[in-house]
Amino acid sequence: MTVKVLIVEDNPVARSFLCRVVRESFSDAMEITEVGDLENARRQVARLGGPMTEAGFKLILVDLELPDGNGMEFLTELNGSPSIKIVTTLYSDDDHLFPALQCGADGYLLKEDRFEVLVEELQRIVRGQPPLSPAIARRLLSHFRPADSSHAPLNSGFGTLSSHAPFAPSRNVALDPAPEWERLTPRESEVLTYLSKGFTIKEIANLMGIKWFTVNDHIKSIYKKLNVSSRAEAAVLASKQGLV
Repeated sequence: MTVKVLIVEDNPVARSFLCRVVRESFSDAMEITEVGDLENARRQVARLGGPMTEAGFKLILVDLELPDGNGMEFLTELNGSPSIKIVTTLYSDDDHLFPALQCGADGYLLKEDRFEVLVEELQRIVRGQPPLSPAIARRLLSHFRPADSSHAPLNSGFGTLSSHAPFAPSRNVALDPAPEWERLTPRESEVLTYLSKGFTIKEIANLMGIKWFTVNDHIKSIYKKLNVSSRAEAAVLASKQGLV
C-alpha cells in the first residue's frame, strides 16, 4: 500500500532535501506531495477528504514560517487527525518548540541536522518513538529536569538522546540471550552484525549487495524479534552472541 506524504516547505532546496530524507527513511512505497504554502497544503488535504479521513496523508512535514501564514495554524487545523505531524524548522528555541507541540506536533526536527541524523530520527516512527532532533531532545530534558538536578544523563531505554555521545544500553535490556534470537534468519544476523559495528543502512546495503529498503525491513524485523527499540540494545545482544 502506498503511503501518502505531504511536505509543506517554501524553500525548493529544503523541499528536495526533505523529500530525499523521507524516501531514505522508510521502505514503504511513498507518494510524496510537495507544496510551498498553507493555501496549497490545505487544498491537498481537502482533496483527500479532509484532515480526519483515514485515506488522507499518513505523514506530514511542515515548516513553521510560510509565505501566507504560520505552520502552527496548520498544525492546529490537523489536530486530532490520524496523520503523523512533524515540524521541520531551523528554530530550536522554546518559543517555537513548545507552542508547536501544544498545537499537536508529533515530532520536531531541525533542518540543519545532517541527512543521516534526520533519517534516523524519522525512522523512530517505525519503532513508535517521537522523532526529535538531538538538540530538541536535550532541550526538552533540560526544561523538565530541575536546574539543580545532580542526576546522571537520562537513558530512556531508546538509546542516548545525543548524536555525539556514545550509545549506552538501556537499563532494562536483557543481557541473557533472548529466546527470539533463534528466530533470526541468516540475513538478519548478518545485518545485525554490521549494524552493531556502526555501519549505516546504505553502507550495509552496499556490503551485502542488496537495496537499502531491504536492509531497513531486516532491521525492523530484528527489532521486533528481539524486542528492542534501538541500535544500542541490539548491539548488546549481538555482543553476547559473539557477533561483534
